[in-house]
Amino acid sequence: MSHDLFEAARDAMARAYAPYSKFPVGAAIRADDGKIYVGANIENLSFPQGWCAEPTAIGNMVMGGGRRIVEMAVIAEKLALCPPCGGCRQKIAEFAGPETRVYLCDEVGVQKTMTMEELLPFSFKTEMLG
Repeated sequence: MSHDLFEAARDAMARAYAPYSKFPVGAAIRADDGKIYVGANIENLSFPQGWCAEPTAIGNMVMGGGRRIVEMAVIAEKLALCPPCGGCRQKIAEFAGPETRVYLCDEVGVQKTMTMEELLPFSFKTEMLG
């Protein structure tokens, strides 16, 4: 089931805009509506103004009608098994549960599966706010 997410993330990575870091990243989400939503990192000359692949995919999911992340794949061209950065982990947690699977990929496929609880223990949870 994760192979189609790998392929979608790899295809998204090919569309990354990473002229400064030369570090393309792709992400693919399978949402609660059954659809796959993708994203790539998009850099900006003013470095903090760029954004990562994962929030691009999340934005596409929300705008496409998906509300929850069922599972997600992440791939980086120059770093096998590249996990989401800390900020992205919290962004993913907003739309995922502790058991949501995140697949870390290399150029040939999924190589490691982690849960959100493993990636981000003790995350801020929306129910904390009441």
